[in-house]
Amino acid sequence: MPTLAARLPRFPWDALEPYRVKALAHPGGIVDLSVGTPVDPVPDVVREALAAASDSPGYPATAGTRALRRAAAGWLARRHEVTVDPDAVLPVIGTKELVAGLPTLLGLGPGDVVVHPELAYPTYDVGARMAGARPVAADGLASLGPGPVRLLWLNSPSNPTGQVLPAAHLRKSVAWARERGALIASDECYIELAWEGRPVSVLHPDVCGGSHEGLLAVHSLSKRSNMAGYRFGFVTGDPRLVAELLEIRKHAGMIVPAPVQAAATAALGDDDHAGAQRARYAARRGVLRPALEAAGWAVQHSQAGLYLWAAHPRRDCWESVAMLAEAGILVAPGSVYGPSGTRHIRVALTATEERIAAAAERLRTLC
Repeated sequence: MPTLAARLPRFPWDALEPYRVKALAHPGGIVDLSVGTPVDPVPDVVREALAAASDSPGYPATAGTRALRRAAAGWLARRHEVTVDPDAVLPVIGTKELVAGLPTLLGLGPGDVVVHPELAYPTYDVGARMAGARPVAADGLASLGPGPVRLLWLNSPSNPTGQVLPAAHLRKSVAWARERGALIASDECYIELAWEGRPVSVLHPDVCGGSHEGLLAVHSLSKRSNMAGYRFGFVTGDPRLVAELLEIRKHAGMIVPAPVQAAATAALGDDDHAGAQRARYAARRGVLRPALEAAGWAVQHSQAGLYLWAAHPRRDCWESVAMLAEAGILVAPGSVYGPSGTRHIRVALTATEERIAAAAERLRTLC
């Protein structure tokens, strides 16, 4: 039997290393737009809550504090018109951990199918493989037939494309899954960063008909609140599924540290800092998008999220990566996200104003 590592693809960003070296050699320094990692300060309200809770010698609760669960439920109601019982909120140690581990936590294995979008965050595929299940990339659900689909991943706004799925599309996906007894996990980590169009949660009554049965929604504070370094997210939805996940995570000791829980509680209760951060990203997008388009790349989808999804008429993704690296700009190749991304690049907005301006100036030399 092959080892677990042998069942997994190569870590995709390792292939970027030669281009990183090339971009670093640029006289003006690298502009790294390859990864969506925040560069702005953690909000004061978050840091103060973390510091106040730093004297935490005891084990925290796997379920999270009551205040944290109420704050998450309050944020969903206030910002996204979604009503959940606070007891159906479960904190996780960063959402990548949850995405990678969910098929295993749900008991999936050989013979089970995990469906994810054709252009997708690679961890959906990896999580299925870790459980021994079979990952299938498909956007057209009708083509899947009656096979043993156990889990369907949705992702709106999408990483990498920034596409926003309308409520009608999400509603059809929910109906399809329920007819087959499949579960839906909806990755909604970019839901607060909308530019064109309004993202809707799978838990919104217009999508699910008021019932969360068979549905999970995954949320993160990494992008909204610059808390990627805190490793915090939460999952909510079907109370039965959340209770099952909680029971397993208690056995495994998968617990968010108490100071991080306090910081997340403060972040979820404060919308002002999130609005300010969104404005920063909007300004950077307003500089970078026209510069990229003027240099010959066509931006597609990108209605929301932290990325511009762009294609060049004469270059595949790796040719674009190489050309931009020569200009000191590092971007992600679209092929990392699936075969249909081979002509695209993903360009992150996560750089300082000075670095974004430098990228725009360098792009002008490529026109």
